[in-house]
Amino acid sequence: MPRIIILTGCTRGCGRALVDRFIEAGHTVVGCGRNADQIDELLNLYPAPHRFDAVDVTDDNAVANWAKSVLEEVGTPDLLVNNAAVINRSANLWELSAEEFDRVIDINIKGVTNTIRHFVPAMIERKAGVIVNFSSGWGRSTSPQVAPYCATKFAVEGLSKALAQELPAGMASVPLSPGVINTEMLQSCSPGMASNAPTPEAWSHPAAKFILNLTADDNGKSLSVG
Repeated sequence: MPRIIILTGCTRGCGRALVDRFIEAGHTVVGCGRNADQIDELLNLYPAPHRFDAVDVTDDNAVANWAKSVLEEVGTPDLLVNNAAVINRSANLWELSAEEFDRVIDINIKGVTNTIRHFVPAMIERKAGVIVNFSSGWGRSTSPQVAPYCATKFAVEGLSKALAQELPAGMASVPLSPGVINTEMLQSCSPGMASNAPTPEAWSHPAAKFILNLTADDNGKSLSVG
């Protein structure tokens, strides 16, 4: 059955690859990203019923307005995928400025919470739907020089599990580690690891299938693609 899928960070990397896979599978994708030009490209490639908007997920008012419009024009999502994230520049924690730290926190934690705040109440009213919050291997273990990123992904794990305890029966909140993928983010901090990893395009085929197969039985589980 076709579903309505909300996807943040849809213009690059894993998010962009998932757009193709979800649409190929017959679902309606509503995505957001910060780059207006890349959003325009998606709009030209995938017209209605799909929808793509330039939205900064760290701006709660912007997310609120976007969600209100989407809920009115497209409908209540069946699947909310919080993919948008950034990583800090590789450095020891004490060498990173407050601004650098705040940027990672704002996007990776507050951005996830903002979309939950404005989309999930409609899903709860219907008592159906799955929320997937992208975690990381660095949300379950650590490495040097990526402390802010680790902190945010550990937070996503805890946030998702607590949310799972708050949802009504029939829904699910899942912290999902996508695995090791050759993205720009990984290239910036671990080029050797990235060079041996699958591209977002290759990863997206099993990943999309995995995400689409999540159900209420997966509520609160820390899962990984593959």
